[in-house]
Amino acid sequence: MMKLRDWEGLPKSMQTKEVRRYYQILSNKKVSIAAKRIFDIFLAGILIILLSPLMLVISVLIAVDSKGGVFFHQIRVTAYGKKFYIHKFRTMVKDADKKGVQVTINDDVRITKTGRWLRKTRLDELPQLINVLNGDMSFVGTRPEAVKYVKKYSNEMSATLLLPAGITSEASIRYKDEAKLLNTVNVNDVDKIYLKEILPQKMEYNLESLSKFSFLGDIKTMFRTVFAVIGKI
Repeated sequence: MMKLRDWEGLPKSMQTKEVRRYYQILSNKKVSIAAKRIFDIFLAGILIILLSPLMLVISVLIAVDSKGGVFFHQIRVTAYGKKFYIHKFRTMVKDADKKGVQVTINDDVRITKTGRWLRKTRLDELPQLINVLNGDMSFVGTRPEAVKYVKKYSNEMSATLLLPAGITSEASIRYKDEAKLLNTVNVNDVDKIYLKEILPQKMEYNLESLSKFSFLGDIKTMFRTVFAVIGKI
């Protein structure tokens, strides 16, 4: 069962006055936090069973489209700074993470033909249902960042690590076309622009969502995500 740690149990780097503000808010939401985890386990289990035929088809399409494995695994950061392997369907050429930055732009030549379709429909994130079932992620929460970006978090940004990372969030909806925003940026400046401009803006939404956290709010965000994806298609 997911639960909020005691303040003394938080990593020392998170025991700051900026984080305490959000911690105190979540301390009064323990029932919602428990409901959130029960919901995650139930829905993730059901979806894995129901969507297994679709995931099999996607796996075949990826294997036929380009060389490399069907899945993409990368170390990300979730609650309390825990590192874990996020699972996605591979949408780029083999070893793409070794051939460029970890933020993807819209015209990234590393993206495969099948990968473009998967990214547009967000079906590349279906394997994250396993992450949700394992407890490393939730359906709703701050998107898990790569370790090198988390190291750049301000004290206040670290408050987002009080809850598990999520498949979707308000920031994800607002920045669903993030790749397009970075498309005009010189490839050598993508990391710099992401850290100085995009990440801080996304974090404003993430922190606002954290301060207003509720189980019902999570459900609303999930519905809004579905409508956002449908609108994009």
